Amino acid sequence: MTEFTKGAFNILQKIKNDTSIWLALIYTAGHVVIAMTVVSVMTGASLWEAGAVALVEPTINGFWFYILHKLWAIKQEAYDGRR
Repeated sequence: MTEFTKGAFNILQKIKNDTSIWLALIYTAGHVVIAMTVVSVMTGASLWEAGAVALVEPTINGFWFYILHKLWAIKQEAYDGRR
């Protein structure tokens, strides 16, 4: 195994164990589907057009959710440590 593949494997292991990233990805995927449906129903746009519109805002929300979840976990650990 090369140094590159070892590094890539380590990154994948960290991602696999990161609850925040999985919650953010699931949240973002659901948000995109909901946004596509709402845009399509409200405007009559095709799902392709609605999907293009719906990708931007939910993706930004997904990043926000990931950051929020990480901060929440840090705060929770600090709170649990004081108990």
